[in-house]
Parts: sequence; structure tokens; C-alpha cells
Amino acid sequence: MLKKIKIQFPDKSKKEYEQGIKASSIAEGIGPGLAKAAVAVSVNNHLQDLEKPITKDAKIEFVTFDTHEGQKVFHHSSAHILAQAVKRLYPKAKPTIGPAIEGGFYYDFDIKPLNQDDLKKIEQEMQKIVDENLEIKREELSKKEALKLFKDNEFKKEMIEELGKDGQTISIYRQENFFDLCRGPHVPNTCKIKAFKLTKVSGCNWKGDVNNKSLQRIYGVSFPNKKQLNKYIQLQEEAAKRDHRKIGKELDLFSFHEEGAGFPFWHNKGLIIWEEVLNYMKGVIKRENYQEIKTPIILNKSLWLRSGHWDHYKESMYFTKIDGIEHAVKPMNCPGGLLVYKNNIHSYKELPLKAGEFGLVHRHEMSGVLAGLFRVRCFTQDDAHVFCTEKQLTDEIKKLIESIIAVYNTFGFKEYQIELSTKPEDAMGSDEMWEKAEEALRVALKKAKIDYKLNPGDGAFYGPKIDFHIKDCMGRSWQCGTIQVDFSMPERFELTYEGKDGKKHQPVMVHRAICGSLERFIGIVIEHYAGKLPLWLSPVQVKILTVADRFSSYAEIIGEQIKKAGLRVEVDNRTESVGKKIREAQLSKANYILVVGETEEKEKTVNIRTFFNKVLGAKKVEPFIKELLKEIEEKRIPQE
Repeated sequence: MLKKIKIQFPDKSKKEYEQGIKASSIAEGIGPGLAKAAVAVSVNNHLQDLEKPITKDAKIEFVTFDTHEGQKVFHHSSAHILAQAVKRLYPKAKPTIGPAIEGGFYYDFDIKPLNQDDLKKIEQEMQKIVDENLEIKREELSKKEALKLFKDNEFKKEMIEELGKDGQTISIYRQENFFDLCRGPHVPNTCKIKAFKLTKVSGCNWKGDVNNKSLQRIYGVSFPNKKQLNKYIQLQEEAAKRDHRKIGKELDLFSFHEEGAGFPFWHNKGLIIWEEVLNYMKGVIKRENYQEIKTPIILNKSLWLRSGHWDHYKESMYFTKIDGIEHAVKPMNCPGGLLVYKNNIHSYKELPLKAGEFGLVHRHEMSGVLAGLFRVRCFTQDDAHVFCTEKQLTDEIKKLIESIIAVYNTFGFKEYQIELSTKPEDAMGSDEMWEKAEEALRVALKKAKIDYKLNPGDGAFYGPKIDFHIKDCMGRSWQCGTIQVDFSMPERFELTYEGKDGKKHQPVMVHRAICGSLERFIGIVIEHYAGKLPLWLSPVQVKILTVADRFSSYAEIIGEQIKKAGLRVEVDNRTESVGKKIREAQLSKANYILVVGETEEKEKTVNIRTFFNKVLGAKKVEPFIKELLKEIEEKRIPQE
């Protein structure tokens, strides 16, 4: 008779099963709907395959496509189907890497240049693989066995050599006669991937290094059903009209240049938006009693070793030498913030101590994933760190949650999903430390009456986190804000405060960002509003158009009056038809278009319409200015 094990579900209910039961069987027992929807399972906060036996008492939660982690599993499995299809059609092709990315997946191949017709053939072969309902199985090999298995693929061999020492187990996933080096988890069979589309192919280089072999990168998207794919295609058509790169070029906001790939160049009008967001966020931290600090962009190796970034984040960092000593360009602001805290002696009376930094960080991104402001190599983080006692921790997290939601509402993002990400495989610190941190986040979410989804194993290497995924007007999800609880860094940096008992104690560090990256957040805002920004953000708030040349003087007087009130205004007194000037003003996304002619000059008024072509009629200038200032103060969302 098999031993029984206890399984605890998210609602805290428990049930006994035979030892070695698979999560897929548990799902089937609960209901066919769950069995169909589940793509993986979290067992004691560790993500694994549905077909892996559960051998001891465990807390489990099924992961579905409607979670961030579920989509990663689904998309990565789709990348394996793509690789199998390519190998069937082009046996000499060598697969390299094929990760899930935001919204989809890609796979890089050492193969001849491909075109759109090739993608159609590959799609057809992928459909055959899906229809064949192939089981996707995990296997574990020794390093020696793995090197032998991939003996004809120098890219995989290089990855195996980098994975670790001899004796370390290496996992692969196999479907029929195709196999791939992978940590997993994956969906249990190919039939789960019901709907997919290959979107484009482009050139790239192995590991993003131009000195390495040239490869072909195939991008794709996938969904559990055709309806979701069709919706995605419709959204892409709408998104193309709203593309921030296209709008940025049309409105002269920013540009990108080969001389600095992945580094945005802000133009005057774009910088206005950037500074408005920055100043608003500075106002937020000022109201919430944060100190504002600024730390260096380049810091030496010893700091990054101490923080753990050198071991856990090195692949994403840039390096230089100063006086023969290795330094790194900071990818995160937190180590600098730790040094600022450590510079002074602190008492429990100061806690919670809050410090905000709008720090410029640099991260190495592969050229193939750069995407306008959405994926850049340098960006400004709206970072803040709260140093508090363990007793204060839950309340401080709750305040941060409320603050983040209030900011999103101000920008017009009313819908969001929150995910709790737990201990990853490369975590620093003890299990006890992680459990305390995760429990603090869970309790704070409960106190704030926030529904959330679990994202197992996706925490930062130094602590668990809450991630905020905002939804734009097209229903697309964007991960922006984060709250991370960190017991590890204060321990590594030996941070202390003097308690009521006169003894030294260690504070807890809470990392938080709201926009995440100002650059990326601005890109999201531009697409959300299709460039028709709220008045307070708009680089051109008012545009004055003349009916004829003789009204230029009146237009300039009105322009100066509006400018003195602190508003951003442009005058268009060109010798062009009014109709043409109105059309161009609307294309420039100026919030208010004022037409002045004989009647307006005589009656000291302006004739007003909005960028939605809503005609407001004639108004006196002073009352109109007051209305605009009130709209800015209230940060109103534009209405058609």
C-alpha cells in the first residue's frame, strides 16, 4: 500500500493523495476545466511540470495562461515546437536559444537567411506537431552525457560548459525525436498550444556580439485558443497606429541612432514629457516624506560582489577599469542607497527611513530585443528604499501598495493585476528569511484587500516581490511597479539601527519602483493615449491659428498671455488655409486649438476646439486660461 501525502491548496483546504501522484491527476480530479487550463504547477513555491510526481506533503497552486508565469511556460513551450518544426524542415539548422519574452517568444538558429514564405512553411509544420499531440518529457543527464548528445551543436555545447561543474545534472526536454537543453517547466504535450503565429524573422548574432556567428531570429506569439489569437491580431493593427516609435517621430519627441543602439535621444518636446513625469514622481515622494538622494553611476567591483550582483547579474552589466581596478556601471540603484544609509548612525526613532532616487541605470540587452523605449540599455528608475523594523514592515508595504495604485489612477490606468513572486533558484539568504519576507507581502496584500496571483520562483535573488501589471486601453498588460522585501542586503552590508533597548538591530529594506523605467512608462503612456496626452503632460498644450496674416499680432499677444500663465503654447501664423492648419494642429496632438480672426480680435476672444475635433466655441482668454490651469491641477484624463 502506497504512503499517503497531504496536499494543501491556495484556499488552505487539504486533501490526501497517494505518494507520487502527478499534479495533472490532481487537476483532473478537481475538474476538466482546470485540467485543460493548467500549464504548470507551483509545488511549495517551486514551479514544475504537471507530470512530475509529488512525493511529500506540499502546498500546490496550478499555474494557468492568465498569469505572467503561466504565459512564460506556454510561450517557452511554443519556442520548442518552433525549433522542432525548423529541424524537420531544415535538418542542418542548429538551434541556439529560444526564450519566452513579453507577449511571445523567439528562437535563434544557425541557418540560411529566411523570408516570410519560409515562416509560412514553418507555421504549417508547427501545426502538424501540435496535431500529433506529442508528449513533452523532461530528462536529466550528466554533463558528459549532455555534451555527447549535443556533439554536433557548438552553441549548445558552449552553454553546457557554462552551466556548471562536472557531476552537475543537466536537464533536457524531449518531444518525439526532438530534444532541447532546458530547465523548464513545460506544458505536458504539444496539443496545448492551440493557436500561434510567427510574426517576423530578423538577423542577430550569437550572444548579441557582432563578432560572433550571424544567426536568424524567428519571433512568434501563441495562445490557448484561436479567439485569443484573433484578438491579438486585431490589437496589433490598432497598436501599429499607436506605436510610440511612430508617434515619437511624428511629434519630434525622441530618436534612436546607430551610434548609440538602445540609448534614447530625447528631443525638446519629448524631454518636456519626461520632466513632467519626473516632477510628478518627485512630488509623490516629497508628500510621502522621502529623502531624495543621488548616487554615482560607476562603482567598484567590491561593492557589486558584496551586493551579490556580480554573481547573479553580471551578464546584464557593463564594466570599465579605473586606476587598474574593475568597476561596473550600475544596473540598479540599491547598493548605492545602502552606502548612504550606512554612512550615518540610526535610531529606531528615525524608522521607517525612506529614501528615493531617480537613478540612471545601464543594462546590457541583446540587440534583437531592443524595442524603442520599451527595451533600452539605459533608463531612469524611480527607485525608493524604505528601511524599517520587522514590526513596521507590513504597514509600510500596505502604504506602498496604496501609493502605487494612486499613481496609476492619475495616469489613467484603472485596471491592473498583482502577482506575488517567490523564492527563485539562485536566491541569497536562508529559507527562514525568505518565508518571513513572503509572509509580510501576503499579509499586506490581505490587509489592503488586494487579489493577487502567485508567480512561483520569480522573485529577485535577494527577496520576494509584488509586481504590478497595468492594463492599457487595448487590454495589453505591462509590468511596471514592484515592491521587494529584502532581509539579505541589510545583512550583507551590516546595516544597523539602535533599538529602544540600546542594542544594535538590523533593519528590513523594502525596494519599490512605480514607473519602473521612466522611459518605458512614457512609451506605455504614449500608446495608451495614442499621443493625445492629458493636458499636464502634453508638450504643446495650446496652438493658436490665424485666419489671415493681419491677425498675427493679436495671436502673438494671446500667445504671450497664455505663456505667462505657465502654459506651453505655439502660434501658427503661416499663410495657409485655416482648414489645413487645423488638420496639422490636430496631427500635432495639441490639446486645444484656438482660431483667431476678425471677430475674435474685435471681441477679445478665441474660438476653441480640442484635438478630438470637439468645438467649444468662443471664450474670453482669462476664463479659458483658468480652466486650463484647473485641468492641469486636477490632472484630468482627456475625454472625447
